[in-house]
Amino acid sequence: LAAQREAMQALAFLDGTWRGSASVEEMPGALVQAERVGPMLGDTVRVIEGRGYDGRGETVFNALGIISYDPVRRSYSMRSYAMGYAGDYPLTVRPDGFSWSHPAGPGATMRYNATIRGDEWHEVGERVAEGGATMQTIELRLRRVGPSEWPQAGAVPPR
Repeated sequence: LAAQREAMQALAFLDGTWRGSASVEEMPGALVQAERVGPMLGDTVRVIEGRGYDGRGETVFNALGIISYDPVRRSYSMRSYAMGYAGDYPLTVRPDGFSWSHPAGPGATMRYNATIRGDEWHEVGERVAEGGATMQTIELRLRRVGPSEWPQAGAVPPR
C-alpha cells in the first residue's frame, strides 16, 4: 500500500474540479466538459469522472476512470468505462500529465495525451489507423474551477 500511495502522489496535481470546452469529431458544436478527480481507498487509486454537456445542459457523454499502480510491475493502469465500453489499459504518467490508449476496432487505436500546466488541462484524443494514419477525434481545454472532496466525501457512516 505504501508504494501505491507514493505512486499516486505523481497524479495529485489532477485533484479537483475542472470545466471547459470539448470538441468531438462525431458531435456537432462544442460541448461543455466537466471533470472531477480525487483519491480513494486510502490514496491508493485516483478516480476521474468526465461529463460532456450539450448546449441544452444535457449529459451527452459520461466516463469513469480508475487509475491504479502495480508495485510489482512498476506500472500504472486505468480501468475505463465510457459509452458502453470498459477495459484496463496501460497509462504513462509524466510530470506534466499522462497518456494512454485503447483498441478502437480492427486495425486502429485511440490514443489520448493530457498535459496539465497549473490550472489548465489540455487533452487530445487521436484515432491511429494501422499504417500510421492519424486523425484527431477529441480535444479538451479545461480550467481548474476548484477543489473537490469527491469521491471520499459523503461516505456512509457506521451509524
